[in-house]
Amino acid sequence: MNLILTWACYFAICCFSLATFCAFIRLVKGSTPQDRVLGLDTMYINGMLLIIVLGMLYRTSWYFDIALLISLLGFVSSSALSKFLLRGEVIEP
Repeated sequence: MNLILTWACYFAICCFSLATFCAFIRLVKGSTPQDRVLGLDTMYINGMLLIIVLGMLYRTSWYFDIALLISLLGFVSSSALSKFLLRGEVIEP
């Protein structure tokens, strides 16, 4: 792998880790439930991007499959949380 691409991957890992930490702070100190849901969405997106960068760095396709699974579960969980915050229940009778 090219040396510049390797350093770019390490820089991206540092940036995504810092962004995940900032989103965790928003999750903990969020004043409203909507802020907490937004922090959780940002955390799973940053985690997914972190795993994609690790897949590029280690040159294996397993990381991409894991990132796809995280994105699917994150979308379902964020839509369920938003529906719960809007209506007060996830499954309607």
